[in-house]
Amino acid sequence: MNAYLDILKKYWGYSQFRALQAEIIEHIGNGYDTLALLPTGGGKSICFQVPALTKEGICLVISPLVALMQDQVFQLQRRGIPAQMIHGAMNRMQIQYVLSNAQHRAIKFLYVSPERLQTELFRKTISYIPVSLLAVDEAHCISQWGYEFRPPYLAIGHFREEFLPEIPCIALTATATFEVREDIQKKLRFRKGSKVFQKSFARPNLSYSALYEENKYERLIQMLQKIQGSAVVYVRNRKKTQEVADFLQSHNIRADYYHAGLDAETRQNKQKSWIANQTRVIVATNAFGMGIDKPDVRLVVHLDLPDSLEAYYQEAGRAGRDEKKAFAVVLYTQEDLQAVVKNIERSYPTLEEIKEIYHALGNYLQIPIGEGEMNAYDFSLTAFAKTYQFSTLKVLNALQKLEEAGLLLLSENIGKLSQVRIKVSQQALHEFQNNFPQYRPLINCLLRHYGGALFHYSTPIFEDEMSRYTNLSQNALIDSLRYLHKLEIIDYEEKTEKPQIIYLQPRYSKETLPLNAKIVEMRRALLLNKALSVARYVDNSKQCRTSALLEYFGEIANDPCGICDVCVYQKRSELTEVEIISKIRSELLKKGKTKVSDLLYSMSGVPQERVFQAIRILSERKEIEIQGLYLQIKP
Repeated sequence: MNAYLDILKKYWGYSQFRALQAEIIEHIGNGYDTLALLPTGGGKSICFQVPALTKEGICLVISPLVALMQDQVFQLQRRGIPAQMIHGAMNRMQIQYVLSNAQHRAIKFLYVSPERLQTELFRKTISYIPVSLLAVDEAHCISQWGYEFRPPYLAIGHFREEFLPEIPCIALTATATFEVREDIQKKLRFRKGSKVFQKSFARPNLSYSALYEENKYERLIQMLQKIQGSAVVYVRNRKKTQEVADFLQSHNIRADYYHAGLDAETRQNKQKSWIANQTRVIVATNAFGMGIDKPDVRLVVHLDLPDSLEAYYQEAGRAGRDEKKAFAVVLYTQEDLQAVVKNIERSYPTLEEIKEIYHALGNYLQIPIGEGEMNAYDFSLTAFAKTYQFSTLKVLNALQKLEEAGLLLLSENIGKLSQVRIKVSQQALHEFQNNFPQYRPLINCLLRHYGGALFHYSTPIFEDEMSRYTNLSQNALIDSLRYLHKLEIIDYEEKTEKPQIIYLQPRYSKETLPLNAKIVEMRRALLLNKALSVARYVDNSKQCRTSALLEYFGEIANDPCGICDVCVYQKRSELTEVEIISKIRSELLKKGKTKVSDLLYSMSGVPQERVFQAIRILSERKEIEIQGLYLQIKP
């Protein structure tokens, strides 16, 4: 343990480990497989990084997100620890360079996606890399019971058996039900002596609330005025991030927006500004937050409901990592409760829809029944979905189910598209078109199909569609986009490789497709049940919020938290009339002239009729003045 503490002090500057970290590190350091369940911000990375630094060889880290890998690699490098990553935007030469560094022990940590394990180059090279530890981050992705199930994770166990049978494995996640914990250990082929370490999911400093609210924006302003400090606001779609950020700015709140459609440099700058408190509120999709360690977030608000309580716990848990009082609030309407279930129904295909998509795919790629085995085919997800009028998301989910069944293999960049952002002003763009009229059809095509969003953030484009509309060959179109990029008229982020699908088995007919109907429907039912769990959580007005979350994750809460909206409401509903009058008087003395609606908000938990009764009493006593919608203490 002294060696581990020395490393912790040398590279991280800490003199002791957090709760459970030492036990986890010692167990994996002794060569045993380990599953570590630590809440968001609980220091999961240190649990594998510290023991890896005491071992000869390289730690192979499997992670699902490029942003997560980039952040961890950057954090290691700035501490003087050699680390590199391999991702889908790299060409073969760049990948070979990183793998060569790994072979020659020039790095200590190598980060890859689960899809990378299946590539021919990686499998040929791994036998020559001296791996000492296998770390699987966000390990819930390996389980069909998990909220972010990813079929490529299923191959990690096979990969481990084939190439790293004697190497200890540590799996890490912040959220896992009992079924997920069991599934992770089974799928990763955990060996004798393995152990699960779990820190309580309770966050004593975090007050959870779920509030029914028709006017969400107005309520958001009230919360930000009352709760000072840094905040995150989560919404479902990219357009809404900017809409909400603009609304907050119009109320003199330093806000910015963030989503996956922004280019990497812009995302990084927005993130840095927020971490440095130059931006107070970041309005984001769920693309924001992974790997970001900002301890002083005081408020996390969800304006839209997440698809699962696991996702909610992760996102809400970004508040109060410094263990000071913080708030996690969901604002919802009746329509939101219905939409969270409908979103799953719309996006997750039924067995019949999977068969339809598989059949259409064979026709689209012109593969005869009984042929195509081990052949790779270039594939455009958007063009295919448009040709057969399928939902793009439903197609992607269907392809993942077919991959899970061992029928297809999807390339790592299957859903990735080229992106464009216009870098100049509208006036400058107009002048450019006048000076270079040969580019007018291309620019008009961009604006007609992708709109004003191009001036604000990187937008996915479809070169094959644009080729048809502009009457340019696809090669000529791409050359033009590259030239406009060189002139700094646009920022063109070109996809590096054509997405591909590999048929692992000969094409089946629709009727003979060997899919397990029971498993497909079970998975669909599981996701629907997770969505229903979210609806039940927010629509609950009797059970303590923390108790409800702990119960969901298989943990028993001994006592109510005392600080969530349910607990506060129960306490306040028991207040005497004298206590309510005293609270109102105290609020008005503190704030001066106050809107009735603001007073009701500050007294949330006290039944409204009792607040109005107390206001009447104070008015009759001539202690307060009522001026329209405002109240104030009488001079």
